[in-house]
Amino acid sequence: MNKGAAILFNYSDFQCFSRSNTDVRTYFCKLRSAYWQHDGEKLVFTITADRFLRNMVRAIVGTLLELGLGKLRLDDLEDIIKSKDRKLAGASVPAKGLYLTKVLYPGSIYGTKD
Repeated sequence: MNKGAAILFNYSDFQCFSRSNTDVRTYFCKLRSAYWQHDGEKLVFTITADRFLRNMVRAIVGTLLELGLGKLRLDDLEDIIKSKDRKLAGASVPAKGLYLTKVLYPGSIYGTKD
């Protein structure tokens, strides 16, 4: 699944992971990190970006889990992203395990350098 997470860095258009019928003007996001790690008996996915689309993280996790379960191949993940079709991506995982842990704003908002 970390190999799949690494593939995400090759792209910036994440329409395939966005909620359908949304009114966003762009699906472009710049990922800064995306990786899986073990925390005891838990498997934790961490992702950071300059922004997230509605449902994006839940859909990415669902798709990467399908990859880990052998239901998708790495090539399939690339095809899904290129397709921009939400129907091809994995199911969205439940929100109950999703945590927003930090929000960082550019220094320009505060009148300082980034």
